[in-house]
Amino acid sequence: MPPAKAMALPDSEVVAALKHGDQSVFADLVDAYSPGLMRVARMYVRDRAVAEEVVQETWIAVLRGIDRFEGRSSLRTWIYRILMNTAKTRGQREARSVPFSAAAGPDEPSVDPDRFLDADHQFAGGWMLGPSEWQTPEEELLQGETRDAILAAIEELPEQQRAVITLRDVEGFPADEVSQALGISDGNQRVLLHRARSKVRAAIESYLGAVEPNTAAMEPS
Repeated sequence: MPPAKAMALPDSEVVAALKHGDQSVFADLVDAYSPGLMRVARMYVRDRAVAEEVVQETWIAVLRGIDRFEGRSSLRTWIYRILMNTAKTRGQREARSVPFSAAAGPDEPSVDPDRFLDADHQFAGGWMLGPSEWQTPEEELLQGETRDAILAAIEELPEQQRAVITLRDVEGFPADEVSQALGISDGNQRVLLHRARSKVRAAIESYLGAVEPNTAAMEPS
């Protein structure tokens, strides 16, 4: 899944333009980030109309607060943090929010780290869809259907895992930005991402029929 669209200008130029009321740069910023903001908002509020309101409130808050932006994080991280704080407030009204401090939970099944892209890859840490035998003459259709299955599997994850994998693997955030945006430690971010990827990977393998049911647990020890 490709990362979300990025701004062509560096943060410093975007911030300076926003502070000077440059409407064209602001429009470019809205175009670049709104789809991703909408996806994240929908993690906290189910109603699309409410999610759209959250995104609109976020952009209003960005314009009102840009003079106070100090560059301690990237502009994108700052915007997403505003979005998530706004969305959490709305989500709490629907009793949907769970504190990230409760994220650890019990150990869960994992997958082979070789199934993820290595450090030299453009999208280091991202996960590969699968072995070459998954490719078919209907590759484009399969990829489209697989993408839908991936998004459906992400939707079923616990909220904390869903947030981390969405930011890392859908929006293309690096690990440090995810930790900053969600207010969690790097270690916690890694645990949540690993568990989320494990569950999504299992769902996709099941969807594609690439694995047999696990009978090992039924064998006598």
